[in-house]
This record gives sequence, C-alpha cells and structure tokens, in this order.
Amino acid sequence: MNAELPQPAGLSAEAVDSTASFVAWVRGAAPYIHAFRGKTFVIAFGGEVASGDSAQRLAYDCNLLAALGIRLVLVHGARPQIDAECVRRGLEPRFHNGLRVTDAATLECVKAAMAVTRIEVEALLSQGLPNTPMAGSYMRVTGGNFITARPVGVVDGVDYQYTGAVRKIIAEEINADLDQQNVVLISPLGVSPAGEIFNLCMEEVAETVAVALKAEKLIYLCDAPGLLDADGRLIDSVTADEAERMLEAGEGLTEDLHLFLPCALRAVRRGVARAHLIDRDKDGGLLLEFFTHSGVGTVVSRAPLFRLREATVEDVAALVALITPMETDGTLVRRGRELLEQEIERFTVVEHDGVLVGCAALYPFSEENAAELACLAVTPEYRRAGLGDQLLRRIERRARAQRLERLFVLTTRTAHWFRERGFNEIGPEALPRQKRELYNYQRRSKVFVKPL
Repeated sequence: MNAELPQPAGLSAEAVDSTASFVAWVRGAAPYIHAFRGKTFVIAFGGEVASGDSAQRLAYDCNLLAALGIRLVLVHGARPQIDAECVRRGLEPRFHNGLRVTDAATLECVKAAMAVTRIEVEALLSQGLPNTPMAGSYMRVTGGNFITARPVGVVDGVDYQYTGAVRKIIAEEINADLDQQNVVLISPLGVSPAGEIFNLCMEEVAETVAVALKAEKLIYLCDAPGLLDADGRLIDSVTADEAERMLEAGEGLTEDLHLFLPCALRAVRRGVARAHLIDRDKDGGLLLEFFTHSGVGTVVSRAPLFRLREATVEDVAALVALITPMETDGTLVRRGRELLEQEIERFTVVEHDGVLVGCAALYPFSEENAAELACLAVTPEYRRAGLGDQLLRRIERRARAQRLERLFVLTTRTAHWFRERGFNEIGPEALPRQKRELYNYQRRSKVFVKPL
C-alpha cells in the first residue's frame, strides 16, 4: 500500500493544492516582474471599458502593475459616451470610413463626454479603501497638453472638420511624469498651434504615444479574445507580417480588431517591442497576459517571439529550474549544476519573451562520426508550440556543421515522438563505444538513431 503524505494541521487536501498552485504561480511570475520593472506600458481602452463593469477590475490591475514598478500610460476612449451625448442634444452621429465627422456642435459633445469619462477613470484610479486590492495605495494620475494635432481635412469629398490626426507627441514631458512614478492618463484630444481642439482616434493616439516613448508594450483591450485561426482557436503570438496577411484577408476580425490591428502592426514596425490584443471582458486579463507563460491574448511582434540561441553560463540557473521537474519524474537523467556549468557550451536554448522555456544538448563522438541529442526539454505550457521540432532542427544543423553522420538519442518516455521524426530504434550495442560503456541497463532507455 502506498503511504500518503501527511497534510498540515487544519488544511484540507484542496487547500494544500491551492496553496501549492499559488506559490508556483508567484514563483513563475517572478522572472516577468524582474523583466518589466522600469519598462513603459501603454494601455488603450475604449469607452465601453471606461464605463462598464470591467473598469473597476482594470483599476485594480493597473494599481498592481504600477506597484510592481511598471511605468503606465493609459489612453482612454469615449465613443459610446460621445454618441450618447449627441443623442441627448438631438444630433445624429456621423461617420465616414469608420471615422467620426466632428462638426462644431459634435465637438462640444466630444469635449463634454471626454471630460466626464476622464474624471470617472481618475476616480477609479484614486481609490484606496480597506479590504480592496487598492488598500493603502495612492496613484498619482497626471495629464497635460502632450499632443499636437492637425485636421484630417477633406477625404472622399467629406470634410471631417474638427476630427484630427496626431502631428506630434511631447514625449519628454510624458517621460518626466513617468520618472516621478506618476500614472499618465491621456484623453484622445489634441490641440493645434493655433489653439484649435481636435477629436482624435484613441487607437492612433495610443500607437503614436507608444512609439514616441519607445514603449516595451502597447496593449489594446478589445471586443475579442485576440486573433483567431480558421478553427476559432486563439493565436497566442503572431509576427507583424503574418498579422498583416490576416488583416488583408479580413476574415474573423471584429470591429475593434479592424481598428486596433493596423495600429499594432505599425507600432511594432516602428520600434515598440510588443503589441497585445486582450479581451476587455477577461477578468485579470492584463495580469494573466504579462505574468503567465501562456498568456490569454494575442501578442504581435516584429520578429517571432521564440528565439533560439546557444547557451551561456548565465543560463545555468534557468536550465536547472527547467529540467529539474523532468529529472524528478525520471524523464531526464540527472545533471548536477556543476556538470551543467562545465558542459554549457553543448546546450541550445529557446527563449520566450526573455524567459528560457526549452533546451537541448549536443554531445559529439567525432571518432565515430556520431553525436548524441540529450536533455531535450520544453516547459509544459509550450509543448504544443513546435519548440521540440525547432530544437531538434537546430541540433541537427550543429551536428552537420561538425561533419557528423548520425544522431542518436536515448529515451524512456518519448519513443513515438522520435520515430515520427525519422529516428529508427537500435540496440545499445550500436552506440558509440564511449557511450556504450556508460549505458545504464537498469534504466533500460530505448536507443534511436537518425542519419544526417
């Protein structure tokens, strides 16, 4: 009979599991917390978020991001509020090609709606009641005349009048506020050098602010989980070129995605590290996207998020954390930290957003024109992302560069995976002599080989 582990006094098995999950989550989030401290995030959200039930949750999450040392710029919209104000004043909202036509009367509606929306957002960010996530906090929210605007003008014979476009962002003034640990809240209004006021697109303002600040992230809270594939499944990451092809096809894009995706593409091509499309109704979406491996939205980047490279000594601690669970369950042979340090040049690693999520090692036996593929490991969250195949191809290229003719691997759990990739099973006696002498007959690993 298997012995059961004793439970801590007063805690049920469910409570212990919950506690362990919490500890694992916090530890898993730590690398992201370190990586994002001092970085600038621009978060854009429409009037639906500013006035809806999710506004309170957004304030909580922004408060936590600021407390973790992230420099926050918030850009709010007010389209539904402007529409409601127009209706209240007996005006018919007018749009052309998705852009509001702002005459003098509509501009008064814009100013009124923007002012009320901004005050409501500021109020939410200023909370500090006990027994809430913002207890004991004080967020200094600032703003200013950071945007110089110009008129859109006449397009297709339609005069947009007081609808404007961004001419310039006064980035140094925004950075000065961020340096003082303020949260900068920007309304999509701009002024011209002549003192005219223009109604701007929230998504364009967020894009240009992110580019001007060289932001780490531009985040759009939208009416969809993110980009979806043909089967309706979430695409967790996409390059700008791939996203542009989806935009041109125009399939499966919601109203928000049609507006936000072009801005996200331009932003990453102009220097913003990442653009994120997150469901505005997802509770805790910002936290789940930034502090978990898998995230909950779509990340748009100029280049693929996953980066393969050769390992360095600085990767040893991360390698230990990656492979220890698989050593514990017997999938991998144990390697001590000292051995990893000695053999680090044999390892290839794969990073996701700066966090190590996979590895593999190449051990050549040059006298027999062979090499061993060892320690192939990928974190559970990314085992469906094709990283194992990418690591295998990288190891094969390294072996061919050394003029080796065959690659072998020893495995106890993944025989079918290697068969599907062109490996054939052989007996231990066919191993290179040096490896054959070290073969562990108690472990009874299967041996596979692949010609290069």
